[in-house]
Amino acid sequence: MNYLKNLTKLDKYLLKQIFEVFVLGVVVFTSIIFASDTFISLIKQISAYGMPVKIAFMIIILNLPSVIVMTIPMSVLFSTVMTVNKLCLQSEITVMKACGIGIKRIAKPIFAFAAIMAFLTFFINETIVPITASQSKTLALYALVQRNIPEGKRNFSMKELKDGNYLKRLFYVEKCEDKQFANVSILDVSDSDKIQILQAKTGTSVIEGWQFDNASVYTISRTGKTLNTSWIERTVVDFGSDIQAQLDKKNDGSDFNFIQLLPYLKSNYKNMSADTLAKYQVRFWEKIALPLTTFVFVLIGIPLAITPPRVRHNRGFLFSIAIIFCYYIIRAFSMALGYNQTVNPMIAANLPNIIIGIAGYYLYKNKSENI
Repeated sequence: MNYLKNLTKLDKYLLKQIFEVFVLGVVVFTSIIFASDTFISLIKQISAYGMPVKIAFMIIILNLPSVIVMTIPMSVLFSTVMTVNKLCLQSEITVMKACGIGIKRIAKPIFAFAAIMAFLTFFINETIVPITASQSKTLALYALVQRNIPEGKRNFSMKELKDGNYLKRLFYVEKCEDKQFANVSILDVSDSDKIQILQAKTGTSVIEGWQFDNASVYTISRTGKTLNTSWIERTVVDFGSDIQAQLDKKNDGSDFNFIQLLPYLKSNYKNMSADTLAKYQVRFWEKIALPLTTFVFVLIGIPLAITPPRVRHNRGFLFSIAIIFCYYIIRAFSMALGYNQTVNPMIAANLPNIIIGIAGYYLYKNKSENI
């Protein structure tokens, strides 16, 4: 804090350069992650499950904090490499060296900026992400259970797919007014041995799915023989049971913050399977490792960005992409080892930082001694 109160002109100049590129990096990396992962997943849900576009947009907003905590370290690296490399190309590093300003002095405000971003990452990840992640899952489940009810439309049909490609159920509704269905027919082909046809004059949407009153159900074999005919006073077509199971299966502790996750593990570890426990433990240590990534990226970014005088083009972007690629390759490998209980969860979560940190320290020490 004392350092921030006594900023010199050099510190302010470097921080201004860093911050401008940092903002650009957050926008670019967030857009890339959304376009390649979240957006495609939501498009599949809209097409396969009839999720309303308005709900999908709300889920995008709720997923934004969890993406930002991943892009902050990337953007710190991007801004560090681009800024330092720019200073080299414009011979500003050479001028600073002639004035007795070494690499360690130049790096001081950059590390201070990394410390602030590390705290911001930890704060968002521990206070905002658990809430928005839980709300996002709840909203997605609610939307998928409720289905998209085309209010006021007539003679519309909708299909439900299994495993994303195979038809599970086909719905036909004559009309829908005030969220009330009229003359509904449902063709259920989810069973490989038989086909079920449900017909109802009225229906409505409830929390569990679509509810039909006074429905007739016909069960037909695959050969066309009628096996059974029954009348049901009230039945509910559930869209959400499988989805809820998938959400529960994918839960790896992202709905908990650091303080909540530790007592949860202590009180529930006996009831968890070994795989589930390992996943939660890795997630626990990752909450500490992720903010530290900002320091590691700065440590390796500064020496890599300092290029020889003969290089006349900015290679910062390529360096940034290469480091991020290596980081996530190592991270994927270490996470898999942690989930499979091959290595200790703490080591699995911190292995990318350890490897890149060692390489960064060696490069940083070599550059600071030679320049």
